[in-house]
Amino acid sequence: MRRPLVAGNWKMNGSRSQATALIDGILQGISEENSIEVVICPPFVLIPLAAECLAVGNGLILGAQNLSSQSAGAYTGEVSATMLTDYGCKYAIVGHSERRALYGENDAVVAQKFGVAIENNLTPILCVGETLAQREADETEKTVNDQLDAVLQQHGIEAMVKTVVAYEPVWAIGTGRTATPQQAQAVHHFIRNKLAVGDKNVAANIRLLYGGSVKASNAADLFNESDIDGGLIGGASLDANEFIEICRAAVH
Repeated sequence: MRRPLVAGNWKMNGSRSQATALIDGILQGISEENSIEVVICPPFVLIPLAAECLAVGNGLILGAQNLSSQSAGAYTGEVSATMLTDYGCKYAIVGHSERRALYGENDAVVAQKFGVAIENNLTPILCVGETLAQREADETEKTVNDQLDAVLQQHGIEAMVKTVVAYEPVWAIGTGRTATPQQAQAVHHFIRNKLAVGDKNVAANIRLLYGGSVKASNAADLFNESDIDGGLIGGASLDANEFIEICRAAVH
């Protein structure tokens, strides 16, 4: 049985005091939710503080929002995988739609970062999803297929054993619009079936998350779908009570 996972992507939000209060609140609320895995992904500069806070808590795992495709060197402003693991990060978000759209990360760059994460024992949360224009043109499956193929062709189906895939329809991120449970399930089912062509066991066991304006009010309906194993949560992860309710919705 796949263990549900809920990951909070704080994006570029938070101060030291806000981060401390948020982590404390989440820890108090999820202390008994051992049946799910909960990850927080703060901005890079708050990762050391988060690591300190988690050293005295339990039930919460540290992740990063991004990582460099390079291991070290003259790459001003970049953060390497080893820097992240040095502070205890276990996960790294790879290919988030904002990285693709705002910073020009194409499928090849995403695949390269994916490989770096795997090589450094970071579990990639690989993000895939279509824009509104692509959905309206009935190109959702083609878009997701191409994004997955970029990784599979470079790293093989075996790499997916150590991976989480997050389906995030770009048109539903930060817009207040959410894919219906049926729309989300259809794409999750497509992803699982695609991976099954390469390896049925990998497909059966990989965790697939939904991301896109998930809130406490809609989380249960989304997470009750058979191929949705949790969520990648944006804005709602900045409110401890809201995030805790989303985590509880993932408990089956």
